[in-house]
Amino acid sequence: MDHALINHYFPHLSPLQQQQFAALGPCYQSWNARINVISRKDIDRLYLHHVLHSLAIARFTSFPDGTSVLDVGTGGGFPGIPLAIMFPQVHFFLCDSIAKKIRVVNEVVTALGLKNVSAAQIRVEEIMQPFDYVICRAVAPLRELLDWVWGKTTKGVICLKGGDLKEEVAACNPIVGEIEEISVSQWFKEPFFEGKMVIFIKKRY
Repeated sequence: MDHALINHYFPHLSPLQQQQFAALGPCYQSWNARINVISRKDIDRLYLHHVLHSLAIARFTSFPDGTSVLDVGTGGGFPGIPLAIMFPQVHFFLCDSIAKKIRVVNEVVTALGLKNVSAAQIRVEEIMQPFDYVICRAVAPLRELLDWVWGKTTKGVICLKGGDLKEEVAACNPIVGEIEEISVSQWFKEPFFEGKMVIFIKKRY
């Protein structure tokens, strides 16, 4: 698990950010041995498959300081934790319905000293407060996702998705209008990212 991949694509990280990204691998390796939140075949590719993939959102947009972001179905903390390292002045709320996953999230957040992350075992339907953005990674088909979160964001939804998305996007277009689709492989050159997309569904006012 080599965090040099992150430094390669993000060469202007602060020393603290570099330390936090370097600590992610050992921290997840340790917790995943106790509570399996990342597949065994993926844990050795953590930085490529999970950390760098999450940071595609940081390539797509730079959240202004003070922004609030809801990470829906965060699992072990992706994309929220890597983005929280990248944007220390942005507040991230990570939610998942599975208690063991949120336990790992909270342990990783504490180990890294992240002050801009909170997490809870809660279904997204039960969250009442609004956020500037909702982010997620392959949680559900887009139309189903929007049914859950559209009323909880003031600016829009940013998803990491892969595969043929024509039908998913078409199902949403009549409701929300134009949807932006951006290929991750324009930023990251590894074969893993071929076919991976950032989907931005902008809130209309």
